[in-house]
Amino acid sequence: MIQRTELTYSQKTQTCSGKMTVETRPEGFSDPPLKKELPLLEDPSEAKTRKCCTPNIKMFLVALSFIYFCKTLSGSYMKSSITQIERRFEIPSSVIGVIDGSFEMGNLLVLPLVSYFGAKFHRPKIIGAGCMLMSIGTLLTALPHFLMGRYNYETTISASTNSSTVSVPCSQDPGQLTELEAQQQSSRIVACEHDGGSLMWVAVLLGNMLRGVGEATIPPLGISFIDDFASPENSAFYIGCLHTIAVIGPLFGFTLGAFCARLYVDIGFVDLGSITISMKDSRWVGAWWLGFIIAGGTSLVSAFPFFFLPKTLPKEGGPEKDSTATAEQNLLQGNQQTNATDEQPKIIDVAKGFFPALKRLLTNKIYVFYLIANIIMFNAFIILITYTPKYFEQQFGESTSKANFLIGVTSMPAISLGIFFSGIIMKKFKLDLLGAAKVALGTAILGCLCTLPLFALTCDNAEIAGLTVSYGGTGISDLESSVSVACNSGCGCPVNQWEPVCGENGMTYVSPCLAGCNISRGSGKNMTFHDCRCIEAFPKSGSGNFSAVLGQCPREEKCSRMFIYYLAFQSLSFFMFSLGSTPLYIINLRCVEPDLKSLSVGIFTMALRVLGGIPAPIYFGALIDSTCMKWGTKKCGGRGACRVYDNVSFRLLFLGLILGLRLMGYVFFGFVIVQVKKKFTRDHRKASAEVEVFLKQDMKNNVLPEQKPAGLSEKEVETSA
Repeated sequence: MIQRTELTYSQKTQTCSGKMTVETRPEGFSDPPLKKELPLLEDPSEAKTRKCCTPNIKMFLVALSFIYFCKTLSGSYMKSSITQIERRFEIPSSVIGVIDGSFEMGNLLVLPLVSYFGAKFHRPKIIGAGCMLMSIGTLLTALPHFLMGRYNYETTISASTNSSTVSVPCSQDPGQLTELEAQQQSSRIVACEHDGGSLMWVAVLLGNMLRGVGEATIPPLGISFIDDFASPENSAFYIGCLHTIAVIGPLFGFTLGAFCARLYVDIGFVDLGSITISMKDSRWVGAWWLGFIIAGGTSLVSAFPFFFLPKTLPKEGGPEKDSTATAEQNLLQGNQQTNATDEQPKIIDVAKGFFPALKRLLTNKIYVFYLIANIIMFNAFIILITYTPKYFEQQFGESTSKANFLIGVTSMPAISLGIFFSGIIMKKFKLDLLGAAKVALGTAILGCLCTLPLFALTCDNAEIAGLTVSYGGTGISDLESSVSVACNSGCGCPVNQWEPVCGENGMTYVSPCLAGCNISRGSGKNMTFHDCRCIEAFPKSGSGNFSAVLGQCPREEKCSRMFIYYLAFQSLSFFMFSLGSTPLYIINLRCVEPDLKSLSVGIFTMALRVLGGIPAPIYFGALIDSTCMKWGTKKCGGRGACRVYDNVSFRLLFLGLILGLRLMGYVFFGFVIVQVKKKFTRDHRKASAEVEVFLKQDMKNNVLPEQKPAGLSEKEVETSA
């Protein structure tokens, strides 16, 4: 007999902490009510807003992309300002190489510690603090401009606003010559006494070093953070996008360098009409300090978002949270996550595992060969990006402003597109470690082949009387014995003077005095020189007008065409090299164990800085100093910056050394592919053995007791199976 009982329900609703409680009580029972918690209905717009504001890996990627833009903006602007700093402080290329390498020195100071210990703590906040240091260092680099006096370039021509002024560069009167030399010597002494910038380049070095200290936190912690919380299929794509956006920084950096190079260094404080040099003059110095202020301010802004990001993020592509989860469960999970975040590991415990982890990393043959190959190729890369503006100036006769601008608008987009497509290649073809290594090597070889035509794109040395050619147009061997000839022997001109003038015959002379000019008219850039005896003695044309104007003569017409072809082949080679950038970087993450990823990136970056970034600009700067044909003179005496290089020697050193280093790096990268193949073979054999054992065990377990034929032992059953 089934008794049917009708129940009535009394509902009591109360709201507490976002919950709705429903009490169900059968009529006639005194038992305590049964409570059920139902989720409070949420406004869809509020849920959407909360989801959008929840930190995720894409938000971190956007913030990191902006910081990558800022760091590459600062770095590329430093590269574009190398020649400006060299001329402003009157230092040789070897010293400017030390300044450029100080960035890597700053990286070296903290990179190993940041790479290992930083991964154990709050990575976004460490990145933000490093970005603030990078900003301070960039601003410090510009400080010497405000502490030094006005820039007084090497000249013997006095500025005058009277266009009818007539001076005598070369005089037969010894007394007048002695008085002129005395005035010049007196002015040099006064300028030297008031010049406090002889060692101000040290402040530029320290600022660049501090920028390197701050930048050391960004690549290892940022890349490892993305790889930890991004899905495996998106990790390579995100890294490719990151590097693509980072290449936009150099585009703006070189463009900013071109703009600042057009402005005179003391703009706003001097009368530009009194300046006698043009932008193509080797003594011209632009407003190099202005770009560092802009780059430093941008870096400071990019630091703030990282102080508001959490220590960990939800894994991309993981299971979504149930929308009907109770508020109590969410609150409990939030408390647990907060407690886990607040628990920081002890430094002593972390330090104990450093050397064992380092030993495991350096005994990985794939990683070691990969490291050696990249160090060698990074030497070539540093030489290329550091001295390309100087190469354009000396080889093709272009101004610093034009060289920087064309590097930015031609090379940087090619690199950006190459990096972007490299990320797409990794994602579309789902390349494994071996596939990534093959793509990286193949694109590198193609890029190297595109650089071979650059050896043929050359310009001859400018015809400078007594320097590259004799006054009669023939070759010379020594400056001291060749500039003083019969036509200027009575002038007593100093051979270390650099005040180039272009003669009517199309030849450049070191100074109006050495050209034997007797009369000068005008002022500033419009000054002209007449009655030049050396031009009269060795005319190249029958015009009979033996005059000269300030500045070097224009380069031959074919140099402009050669320059365009050079930019085209260089951009193509950059695109091919960049196609293998993401596969090359992924090798670093995939060839080591997961817990060593941050350390591998840190050691990799540190090794590139120490063995590539620091020595490369120094030793190559010393090499190109050996090709200098005319040195400038400091106000206080001594050798200053180089004014003219030997084009042929410079070209062979620049292109030949870069090509040789790349080929040597490819040899070691071939060893990487060999080791990767061996690893794949070992892993395949190991996996096959494990599958075979598993199948045997599975077949044995599938023979149930009731299925075993009577009279057979366990061993016989296994044999039959």
